[in-house]
Amino acid sequence: MSERLLLLCPGQGGQHEGMNAMAAADPDAAAFLARMTLPPGDLFDNRVAQPAVVAATLAMWLALAPRLAALRLAPALVAGYSVGELAAYGVAGAFTLDDTVALAHRRAEMMNAAAADGGQTLAALGGLPIKQAAALAADAGWALAIVNGEDSVVAGGPAASRDDLQARVTEAGGRFQHLPVTVAAHTPLLAAAVAPFAAALADVPFTTPTCPVLSGVDAAIIFGASARPVAIAALSRQLADTIRWADCMDAAAEAGITIALELGPGAALARMLQARHPGIACRSVAEFRTIDGITAWLSRQTGRD
Repeated sequence: MSERLLLLCPGQGGQHEGMNAMAAADPDAAAFLARMTLPPGDLFDNRVAQPAVVAATLAMWLALAPRLAALRLAPALVAGYSVGELAAYGVAGAFTLDDTVALAHRRAEMMNAAAADGGQTLAALGGLPIKQAAALAADAGWALAIVNGEDSVVAGGPAASRDDLQARVTEAGGRFQHLPVTVAAHTPLLAAAVAPFAAALADVPFTTPTCPVLSGVDAAIIFGASARPVAIAALSRQLADTIRWADCMDAAAEAGITIALELGPGAALARMLQARHPGIACRSVAEFRTIDGITAWLSRQTGRD
C-alpha cells in the first residue's frame, strides 16, 4: 500500500516561547519568521496567540517541505484545528504564507470585536456522552464548540456561568477543565465575526490548493478549481459553528491516510488521532529535537531510509 501523508495544523494551546527554535534552524523558515510582525503580549492572549501559532506552523512547513519533496512524500491531505484550519490553507498553497498570517491577525481582531464585553470563555468537558454534555451546556447558556470524541468536547459560553456549568458537569459524573481563552470560539456568541471575516478572506488572492483540505465544521474535503468559495464559507462559518474534529479524524482514516505529522506547536492533535486511529503512524514535530530527526522518522515510515 502506498503511503498517504496527513499534515495536522494545531490551534491554540501548545504555544510557548521556544516553539520556533527548530524551524528557525532552516534559512527559509528563519527568513519567514524574521519578517513576521507579531503583536507583543501574553502568548495566550487571543490577538497574540492566533498569528503566533499560525506563523509557527507555517515556518515548520517551510523547513520540512523540501525534505518531503526529497522523500517523494507530498501531503495527501491537510487538516487544521480551529485557527489551524486557516494555517492548513497556507500549507496547501491556497494563500501565501504572509497572507495567511495576516488573515490570522484579522481573525483574532474580528473575534475579539464580536466578544467585546470580554465575558466569554471555553472549557473542556469529558466523561459524558455528547448529547448529555450539549444539554448541560445549554442549561448554563453555553454551546458545544468542538467535538473531539464520543465523550470529549469543548464548550463555550459566558464566563459568568462557568461555575454553574462546572457544578452541573461534576454532578453528572463528568470532568471539567477551564481553558485560558477569552472568546467563546465556534459558538453562536461569535456570530458577529462571520460576515466580516468572510469579506476579509474574499479580499485576499486564492490559488487552487495543491492538496485537499478538510473542513472543520463538516469534515468535507475541499479541493479543486471551485475550492475558493467553499473555503471562504468554511473558514468563516467555523467561527460560530461547532467544529467536528472527531469526524475530521475519521474522514482522514477513510481517505486512506497512513502517516500523520502534526506541524506543532504542541502534540494534542497527534495524540488524539493516535488514540482514535492507532493504525495510522502519527507523531508531532514537538516530539523531535531536529528537522533531521523528523525527516528520518518519515523516511522510516515510507521504507526509504
